[in-house]
Amino acid sequence: MATRTLTVVFTDLADYTASVGRADREGLRELIAEHERRVAPVIEARGGRIVKNLGDSYMALFEAATDAAQASLELANALSAGKAFSIRVAMATGDVEGIDGDAFGEAVNLAARILSKTPAGEVWMSSTSRMCMNQTEVAWESVGRFSLKGIAGETPVYRLVPEGKSWLPQTLSEAARRGTLVRVRRGSLFPSMPPRPVILLEGFEPGSPQLRSAIDMLPVVDPAKLFLQAHCIAPSDRYAWTDAGRGLCIGTLSAIDAAVLNVQRPPERSLGTDTIILDMGATAVLDLVMAGVALPAVPMSDVVAGYTYDLLADGRWVNRSDQCVIRVDVSPHAVAIEAREKGVAVNGEGLNLGVGRRLQDGDRVKTQTLEFVFSDLDSKGYTGLLVSGSEVRMGLGDGQAVEIGREPQHPGFALPDRRGQDNIRWCVGGRAARAREGGFTMDRALAGRRQAKVSIDLGEASLAGLHKTCPTLRLRGREILRVSEATGLQIDDMIVLGTSIISVRAPKE
Repeated sequence: MATRTLTVVFTDLADYTASVGRADREGLRELIAEHERRVAPVIEARGGRIVKNLGDSYMALFEAATDAAQASLELANALSAGKAFSIRVAMATGDVEGIDGDAFGEAVNLAARILSKTPAGEVWMSSTSRMCMNQTEVAWESVGRFSLKGIAGETPVYRLVPEGKSWLPQTLSEAARRGTLVRVRRGSLFPSMPPRPVILLEGFEPGSPQLRSAIDMLPVVDPAKLFLQAHCIAPSDRYAWTDAGRGLCIGTLSAIDAAVLNVQRPPERSLGTDTIILDMGATAVLDLVMAGVALPAVPMSDVVAGYTYDLLADGRWVNRSDQCVIRVDVSPHAVAIEAREKGVAVNGEGLNLGVGRRLQDGDRVKTQTLEFVFSDLDSKGYTGLLVSGSEVRMGLGDGQAVEIGREPQHPGFALPDRRGQDNIRWCVGGRAARAREGGFTMDRALAGRRQAKVSIDLGEASLAGLHKTCPTLRLRGREILRVSEATGLQIDDMIVLGTSIISVRAPKE
């Protein structure tokens, strides 16, 4: 086969390794045979040609991206519904070269790398497949940008949406839980509007007079809080809607009904609450609340020239995530923020995706579900703080003490141990090389296993540093104090330990 433009499809039997471990030889043979009986006919019926069969996975080639997409959806739906096993499917379109019955090329590599990220039961694809398929026949949505092994830069990846499934955007999920989601369905009476609503328009044809009329009847609302339900939607209609800063919820009406009900279903109750009181008979005097990320200044000890941190939709800061909300980049000259999803604003001004903006002291950053403030610290080895709040908290009562660190003594307040070096830009030289090879990470270098202790005696709180080299800082307004021996602590103080910020708050009601 000469080099041709084709769509490459990889399938993979989900949890195959675990299945092998549980099955005897006969059971394993039956599993593989059942996989082959159900996969091969679907691929061939849609015009695909199987190139490889490794028992738990297939590689197939298609002349048309639309045929490949429809075959992939059919496979994922049928096999996941059968419950005997499920598969993941990935596809990419590009030049493919045939050699001795095998297939090679960038599209093959890309499809394989996307498959490694794809969850069980889903179909993910490259931007080339998205652009080549008929988008009015197949529903799709973005799942983010991913760092894929062996592929330069970050790669945009998309998900095919089957007829009976909908993945609610984070903003809609949060609104459904809070009771602020307003669903406006074509032909129905307008519902009442709660304060700060998130609105989902359902059953409207994109660009139709009915849709324009419905929008005109709505109250003034942030475009990022206005969504349109759609399934298979033409590219011109899609981008006419999203280019105005508005969102799409991809799925049929029945699929979205099911998704909303699932989100609103009361969670299973577990013992305990977000607030932990060391002695359940004690009354809390204060709460320690995980409250953001501290940003050390660079260059750092001839090791770190710069670094990034990523914010997830649930408020956690991590080293690197392909599905983050924002990315913060620290260099010797600036702290910059980059929006990774729509609806991110600084001081009320929306940010374009992928475009960095330098942060200034006091800047207020809002995502669709979170809000935090940047404080320009520029002292004690730090360049700034990104201060927010979370539900990770611990309550302390009179006569109690708690250690804080990466591995504090029970019942300590544990700092996040963000592992990995993907977020670090290294200095040049032997010291940086040795640190990299030795497994250096920002959090482990700056935060000790047992770093600080907060105590309460006769209603008075104090903070003491426990670690000889990792500093413990207390912030009171703009005053910064490096703490070693016990020093006073009061409500609204902040404690900086490594890259973590802990806020001292009044007890949660």
